[in-house]
Amino acid sequence: MATVTFPATPARRASFLHVLPGLLILALTMAAGFTMMGSFSMVQEGAKAEMGLSDFHLSLVQGVAAAVPLVLFSIPIGIMVDRMRRLRLFIGLAIVWTVGTFLTATAQNVPMLFLARMLAGVGTTGALTAALSLAADMCAPQQRGRALLIVTLGKSLGQAGAFALAGWLLSLFLHGATQHMFGNVAPWRATHFALAAVSAALVLPMLMLREPARHEVEAGIHAPWRVVLAELWSRRAFLGPLFLGQVTVVMADAAAAIWASPVLSRSYGLAPPEFAGWMGSLIFLTGLVGSVLGGFAADMGQKSGRRGGLLLGAVIAAGLGIPAALFPVMPDIASFAVALGALMLCGTITGLVTSVALTVLLPNELRGLCIGAFIAIAGLVGFGMAPTLVTAISALLGGEAHLAEGLAIVGVVVSIISFFAFRVAMRRAPAGAV
Repeated sequence: MATVTFPATPARRASFLHVLPGLLILALTMAAGFTMMGSFSMVQEGAKAEMGLSDFHLSLVQGVAAAVPLVLFSIPIGIMVDRMRRLRLFIGLAIVWTVGTFLTATAQNVPMLFLARMLAGVGTTGALTAALSLAADMCAPQQRGRALLIVTLGKSLGQAGAFALAGWLLSLFLHGATQHMFGNVAPWRATHFALAAVSAALVLPMLMLREPARHEVEAGIHAPWRVVLAELWSRRAFLGPLFLGQVTVVMADAAAAIWASPVLSRSYGLAPPEFAGWMGSLIFLTGLVGSVLGGFAADMGQKSGRRGGLLLGAVIAAGLGIPAALFPVMPDIASFAVALGALMLCGTITGLVTSVALTVLLPNELRGLCIGAFIAIAGLVGFGMAPTLVTAISALLGGEAHLAEGLAIVGVVVSIISFFAFRVAMRRAPAGAV
C-alpha cells in the first residue's frame, strides 16, 4: 500500500496540493465517524418498537450518551493528542466508533444501547481533536484555514450522511433487499451492521498516512505539567475571551437546533414532514458554505498583517449573527429560513476560525488540550444550559406560547456577547504565529 508522507521541518514543507491527498483521507475518515455518530436518529423508531423503549429512554440514548463524551473525555483525549502519536490515537478512536456502531446493532437492552452510542460519540469527538492537530502540522500556518476547512467539510458530509446513507440503507432493509445478509435481524439492526462494515472500510486509507512532524513546539510535548499550565496561564487574556466568544456562539446554535422545529410547528403551523426536507438541506449547505468561508477568511486574515487579523472573520460573523438570531420572530417562513440559515452559517465560520486560531497562535503542546477543552465546555454550556435557558425566558414571558420570543431573546443576547468577546480576543491575540 502506498504511503503519503509529510515534510519533517518547516523548511521542507511541501505545497498545499502535495498534502491535499492526506487531508482528504482525514476528511473522509471523519465523515465516516460523524455518520456513525448520528446514524441512530434515522432508525430510533424501529429500535423503540422492537425493544419497547420510551421517549425517556431515547432521550438518554440520543442526548446523555452524546453529551457524556463531550464533557468527560474531550480534555483527556486532547491531552493525549498533545503527548502521543496522533495517527495511532486517531486510528484507535476510529476503531472505537466502529465498535460502537456494531454494538448498536447487537444491543438487547438500554444500558448496552447507551454504551454503544457513547462509544460512537467518544470515538468521533476525540478523533476530531486529533484530526485538527494532524491537519495543522501537515502544512504551514498560512495554509491552515484551508487545511481545517477540508477536515470540517468531512464533518459536514458525515452529518449529512447520517441522514442520507443511514436512511438509504434502512429503506433497503425495510423493503426486503438483502434480507438475510445479517441473519434476518430487524431492519434498524441490519442498517447498523452495514454501517459498521462501511466504517471499517473507510478507516483503512488511514494506514497510508505517516505521523507528520510537530511544528511550533515551545516547551516540548513531554513538558512537565507545571510548565504547560504556566503556558496556558500566560495566555489567559487571549484564551478567556476566545473561549467566551465561541461558547456563546454554540449556545445560540444549540438553542436554535433544538427549538427551531417546535417554533415552526407552534408559530407557523407546519407539520414536520413539511419542513424536514428543506431543514436538512439548509443544515448541509450552511455547513458547506460556512466551512469554505471560514477557512479562507482565516487565511486572508493572517495575510492582512494586523494583530489578531486571523480572528477578523469570526468578529464579522458574530456581528452578523445578532440580527440572524431573530429568526424565530420573523414574519413568514421564507424569512425564518433565511435568518436561521444565516445564524448557522455564522456559527460554522466562527467555529472554524477559532480552530485555526488555536493551531496558529498556540504552541503545539497546548493545541489538543485547548481544542478538547473547547469541545467539553461548549458541549456542557451550549447543550446543557442554552435550551433550558430558552424555556426559562419563555416561562417569564407567559409560558410555552412564548417559546419563539424566548428563543429570540437568548439568541440575540448570547450573540452580542460573542461579538464583543471575539473583538477582545482579536485585540489581545499574540503578535504572530508561534
